[in-house]
Amino acid sequence: MTTTVDLVPGLITTREAIAATYGCGTFQGIEPADEAGKVFVYSDPSAGEEYGYTFDGRAEDDEFGPLYLYTGAGANGDQKPSGRNGSLLSHVEKNREVHLFVAHGKVPGGGAMQQRYIGEMVLDPIKPYDVRRGPGKDGVMRNVLVFRFRPAEGTTPAWKEADNLPAAVKTTVEVTDPAVTVPATVVLPQQTGVKVKKTEQHGTPETVADIPAGQRKVLRREGELVKAFAAHLAAKGHETHSFQITIAGEPGALTPDLYDTTDHVLYEAKGQTSRANVRMAIGQLADYRRHIPGRKTLRVAVLLPSEPTADVKDLLGEESVELVYQTDDGGFAGWPLAYSQP
Repeated sequence: MTTTVDLVPGLITTREAIAATYGCGTFQGIEPADEAGKVFVYSDPSAGEEYGYTFDGRAEDDEFGPLYLYTGAGANGDQKPSGRNGSLLSHVEKNREVHLFVAHGKVPGGGAMQQRYIGEMVLDPIKPYDVRRGPGKDGVMRNVLVFRFRPAEGTTPAWKEADNLPAAVKTTVEVTDPAVTVPATVVLPQQTGVKVKKTEQHGTPETVADIPAGQRKVLRREGELVKAFAAHLAAKGHETHSFQITIAGEPGALTPDLYDTTDHVLYEAKGQTSRANVRMAIGQLADYRRHIPGRKTLRVAVLLPSEPTADVKDLLGEESVELVYQTDDGGFAGWPLAYSQP
């Protein structure tokens, strides 16, 4: 007799039991169950540790609340937003629920891995995934898709302290391709929100609200801006890339927007030309530059979608941060930078 598995956060079960109930596979980290209208995601941070990295785990809460990171499918070579990874990116469009499990030790007396059910998730509607660098099973560095999950409306996730992202063992700076991919807009279905953390409820994920559509547009504008500027630099014969910076004792990674190798300039882009955004960019650049090779001669610049106010320009000048902004004709004022590389 088949035992039905009820998806209640905190449940300890197995892949085989899930497959028997919902009709999915048992071997992959991402297992769609088409007839059931679900996608099952199995996270096992120890699998990444075997190859020298760990991207899976609960990240630090941001202004929108809880966040869980999950490494996509593909053991070798650059991971692609298709196939099993595509089943996550299209889960809203196809009206499929996403259910997250975390490896929970072996079945007593057996060899199968137990799975602890965290809860139903949705992809972050602003930024569905990050691109990270990590070794494949063959030891060759490649691009890895790291999905960004938020708890679905009405879900109180059953995660534990042990599910937090582990701190990096050492500080590393890994060269990456420029972050010029504009993330697809994920539109949440009606009545589905993303957990949002209110200041007065710092420790609870119970408040629910949709991330405003305007902020999605800002992120797309930022991505399009970086993409256009990278193309502009390439047309001028400049080589560009970026960095993945891990800090010893801290989880996650720092990822600057764009580095112009030819001129030794680090750029931080913002999708809005406002004082708050520029101040944030100044702080980010100050943090990034401490870890970039050749930092003593490194120049830093803010990349904006339009011209800021005169006082914001003065602020940038006083902080020795260059300014480049896009003009109405699609060009870039302020580039090339005013003074030559020492």
